[in-house]
Amino acid sequence: MTTHLDIGREIIDRLDPLLEDALRAKFEEVVPGFTDSLVEWAYGRHYARPGLDLKTRQLCTVAALTALGGQTGPQLKANIRNTLSAGASRTEVTEAIWQMAVYGGLPAAINGLNAAIEVFAENEAPAGR
Repeated sequence: MTTHLDIGREIIDRLDPLLEDALRAKFEEVVPGFTDSLVEWAYGRHYARPGLDLKTRQLCTVAALTALGGQTGPQLKANIRNTLSAGASRTEVTEAIWQMAVYGGLPAAINGLNAAIEVFAENEAPAGR
């Protein structure tokens, strides 16, 4: 029987195969069970819901993190990478971020665009950098 944790792992493997191990290495000692809870709940239950495709869900995530502001920078960058992995173009990512200037303010949108520019540059960097 497939569990929500299994489904979450399938989604994470598609978006960022290194994410689960990175979460486990960073948080598991401090909050045992954190990684499985996050994977099962966020990805296995929310991202796996019908009604929106994965790319659209990721664009929504980028928009929300942008509107929340600068304190979400690390999560925003990770989700920009995931959004690109889900099939979004750079233009779709930057337009979702720019749309948040209306709702989160210009500073939030500027921070979001800066995060996107950094991720785009990382994607262009030669391997090993």
